[in-house]
Amino acid sequence: MRHSWSRAAVCALVLLISSGVVESRPASPSAALSALVTREWEYQLEHSPTFASVLGDRRWNDRWDDRSIGAIAADHQHNLAVLKKLDAIPRASLSAAERLNYDLFRRDREWWVEAYELHWHLLPTDHMGGLPEGIRQPPGVQTAGQLASQLRFETIKDYEDWIARLETFDRYVAQVTALMREGIGDKLIHPRIILDRIPAQLDKLLVGAVTSSGFYVPFTRFPAAFSRTEKARLAAAGEKAIRGHVLPALRRFRAFVANEYIPAAPTAVGAWQWPRGREIYAYWARRYTTTDLTPDQLHAMGLAEVARLRREMERAMASTGFRGTLPAFFRHLRTSPRFYYRTGDELLLHYRDLAKRIDPSLVKLFRTLPRLPYAVEPTPAEMAPDVTTGFYYPAAGDGSRPGTYFVNLYRPETRPKWEMVPLTLHEAVPGHHMQTSLAAEQKGLPAFRRFGYYTAYGEGWGLYSETLAGELGLLDDPYDRFGQLAYEMWRAVRLVVDTGMHTRRWTRERALAYFLENSPRQRLDATNEIDRYIATPGQALAYKVGQLKIRELRTRAERALGDRFDVRAFHDAVLLGGSLPLDVLERQIDAWIAAQRRSR
Repeated sequence: MRHSWSRAAVCALVLLISSGVVESRPASPSAALSALVTREWEYQLEHSPTFASVLGDRRWNDRWDDRSIGAIAADHQHNLAVLKKLDAIPRASLSAAERLNYDLFRRDREWWVEAYELHWHLLPTDHMGGLPEGIRQPPGVQTAGQLASQLRFETIKDYEDWIARLETFDRYVAQVTALMREGIGDKLIHPRIILDRIPAQLDKLLVGAVTSSGFYVPFTRFPAAFSRTEKARLAAAGEKAIRGHVLPALRRFRAFVANEYIPAAPTAVGAWQWPRGREIYAYWARRYTTTDLTPDQLHAMGLAEVARLRREMERAMASTGFRGTLPAFFRHLRTSPRFYYRTGDELLLHYRDLAKRIDPSLVKLFRTLPRLPYAVEPTPAEMAPDVTTGFYYPAAGDGSRPGTYFVNLYRPETRPKWEMVPLTLHEAVPGHHMQTSLAAEQKGLPAFRRFGYYTAYGEGWGLYSETLAGELGLLDDPYDRFGQLAYEMWRAVRLVVDTGMHTRRWTRERALAYFLENSPRQRLDATNEIDRYIATPGQALAYKVGQLKIRELRTRAERALGDRFDVRAFHDAVLLGGSLPLDVLERQIDAWIAAQRRSR
């Protein structure tokens, strides 16, 4: 029978429920999980405002992340509370898809809790200023100004928000400094060899003319619709904020780094020398690879891959017609003018041409392509001398900004042509741009999965993408095939030198010598690479581990499905679930293989 409720009765019932006299029905496990995941995504955006800005969410564009010791401790307590809330949701009552969300959501927070307990937050910056950890990491002091290039400046409020950020930059830098000072007390400091690069980087930011600062760039490109009065007001406020807050903060930070931080830093390299250093390295090895492989196992894996790839290189060298030893061939690749463009502009032009050549070939191997475009741009000049050959910056989550593939044009005589194909496949398409953009476009996934990033999956996919060069028809020149092997060798070498320095007490010089002995890359790049591994223990392990797993899964599918194997369907199965830990990816692909076999 249908009941008719008066407006007064409905209002009375609402009041009783809100006052607790009548209890509302408990949420189902599914609804409870969905509500928790949604609330926590909002929490992450609000407490990581630079990450929100990069995604295109402008609600907190007027602030930096709160990096105070108290705020970080409060965030840790929040994560512990969230884990307790998860405990109250009966996982067994969830659907298979919900259990996956539950498990990934829990794993992230357990990792964050463990990182806090290891005091990793006391190492908030390095010579790369935050790279290559990803966009979730708050920007380093040296790279903070580059945030402006990732934001939209379309309204008066956009500019006023940026001015508000400029006016609080000194507080942000003071918070970072306080973390580093506490790190001195804990003897948790990066080695001196990489910190020595920072003062020179800061010198480049301490410009004489405020209008030359990277922080000022938005005030050089106002929308045409702004009045002359508004443009003048905003530019003056921006200049005042940079002069009064940004530049003094950078000067104080430089003095702190040069006079307090670097003198307290160790001269040796490797996590082994920190208190709990071996525990820290084991943590990052697990987190970056999403496996339980030990440093010893990873070292052995690297040695085996280096040996295998040297044999492949010998065969590829022979196909070029070169007569001589592999070391002699490496010297040939490093020194012959035929392998280098004369200028950075010429190098950039050819990178862009290569990207245009790759784009239409993707349909051979991929059924689903991202809608978001990408651009090929030079690495910012202030960071180019200290970073590697290229990197990718994801598109805005709302589609307002394309992805960006940055290529390093510093000293073009050290940027060989034979590395261009694998680098572009890795950083642009079908590598990082395709993987991150397709994940962001999966509206059926919760936001934390659409924009999440597991390094072994993402970098493993990037390295796997390099190995598709032949299938995409990009190996016209035998030197390009050698270049692909050289890049794969680079990642195999990483397994050896990263574990070598951080657990076996290898010196920086020994690691660099091993790199150059097994790779034809230039000394400048090899040196920057080694210093990157010193600054980010364990990150370099993820590439080869991830690539080997994806290749293993493809081989498993090819053997199980035979002539029914469809590489385009396989790539959909790998990509359309978003970034995943390798054990989860393996279960997903095994289930996909089983489903394909049942469909016969």
